[in-house]
Amino acid sequence: MKYDQYDIVLVNLDPTIGAEIQKTRPCVIISPDEMNHNIQTLIIAPMTSKSREYPTRLKLTDESFVVLDQIKTIDKQRVIKKLDKLTAKNITELKKIIHIMLVE
Repeated sequence: MKYDQYDIVLVNLDPTIGAEIQKTRPCVIISPDEMNHNIQTLIIAPMTSKSREYPTRLKLTDESFVVLDQIKTIDKQRVIKKLDKLTAKNITELKKIIHIMLVE
């Protein structure tokens, strides 16, 4: 299956260790399409329904947050199915948070 940047996919994150986010949950693919279409791994940010409004969390709805402080690389075998795609507004907000976290 072809995966694109900013797709929301259902991912089995187990097994995990310590404070890593766990379970099967939606995740946003943040790796670029050049990587997504040519190698067997994806860089993802998990999503949660229970979160406080941290500066490293992107609020999509009142019950949906992208957890950018838990970015990880996974094998595509962990992906169960595609669910959706981020909106253009959410993509812009996500890029701003990642820029602040990792570039500045």
